[in-house]
Amino acid sequence: MKKFNIEIAVGLFLVLSFLCFAYISIKLGNLNLFGNPTYQVVARFESISGLKVGANIEIAGVKVGRVAAIHLDQDDYEAVVNLEINNKTRIQEDSIASIRSAGIIGDKYVSISPGGSDDYLKAGDEITETESAINIEELISKYIFEKD
Repeated sequence: MKKFNIEIAVGLFLVLSFLCFAYISIKLGNLNLFGNPTYQVVARFESISGLKVGANIEIAGVKVGRVAAIHLDQDDYEAVVNLEINNKTRIQEDSIASIRSAGIIGDKYVSISPGGSDDYLKAGDEITETESAINIEELISKYIFEKD
């Protein structure tokens, strides 16, 4: 009887350990299995240097979505970024999407500055006003090697 109780306890411990490990993996991987419903909009940038899929999208410092996909437009040579926005967040048509970094060497994210329009973007629409990422190396080299 005692052997049976020990086997049950060990089995329950292993099952609970596996469930905890799966939960932590899902949370750290930013997966939304049962997550919030979202819609996607598109933004085009001249340069996204350092932006990655899964990066945050913020409005006024509050996370409102994530970068779903990035690809290159072969005709215009622009980076096309698919932005996955929470359904509860409405974005005006004249909003500005900018690529920012968290600190000097921090991760890149997309910051959206709301506009003043009464019309809102719908799924599949495009944010037309964008600001590309600032290239720190380029700025430093201009400062160092610039002659007066």
